[in-house]
Amino acid sequence: GNASPLLSGSRSSKTFKPKKNIPEGSHQYELLKHAEATLGSGNLRQAVMLPEGEDLNEWIAVNTVDFFNQINMLYGTITEFCSESSCPVMSAGPRYEYHWADGTNIKKPIKCSAPKYIDYLMTWVQDQLDDETLFPSKIGVPFPKNFLSVAKTILKRLFRVYAHIYHQHFDAVMRLQEEAHLNTSFKHFIFFVQEFSLIDRRELAPLHELIEKLGSKDR
Repeated sequence: GNASPLLSGSRSSKTFKPKKNIPEGSHQYELLKHAEATLGSGNLRQAVMLPEGEDLNEWIAVNTVDFFNQINMLYGTITEFCSESSCPVMSAGPRYEYHWADGTNIKKPIKCSAPKYIDYLMTWVQDQLDDETLFPSKIGVPFPKNFLSVAKTILKRLFRVYAHIYHQHFDAVMRLQEEAHLNTSFKHFIFFVQEFSLIDRRELAPLHELIEKLGSKDR
């Protein structure tokens, strides 16, 4: 048989979208460093709380960028298992199926394969993150009035990528020994959206049992 492509280091090059970098030396960069330091303490409930004296929008912005990068990386590890043939629809188990619409280019929801859906989704998120009027990277530039609703839509959509990975590709995640990484990332994500009520409970239904389990271990 052929050598596994995973061993030849092609895995890291299969990341799916370019990483979104927060400019070094900026206040947002400091916030990201703070987030990483508190995460290291292991108490995720505390790590997601708004640091004293900080702006909520800015805290949500920094974390949203970070979750985009994490999910990008996690999905990048399993892209070869997520194909038109393995995943002809974007689903999270048999009861949940997602159709793509972004309200601008595609107004009427379309049924498409999971890789296509995730490509649309991640490209759309990246466009939002790169929009300086929505996610200002310059100090002192205010966030727009609709920032929170945009952030909520982004996070709601990013959740669907976790849901798809958990429901359709968890065996691949286990084989790659990425489950600890996936679980930690998802737990951080869930505690964050719970702390600021950013995703409607109904939207979280596909992973309800997992979310309950993550929460109970932590009380």
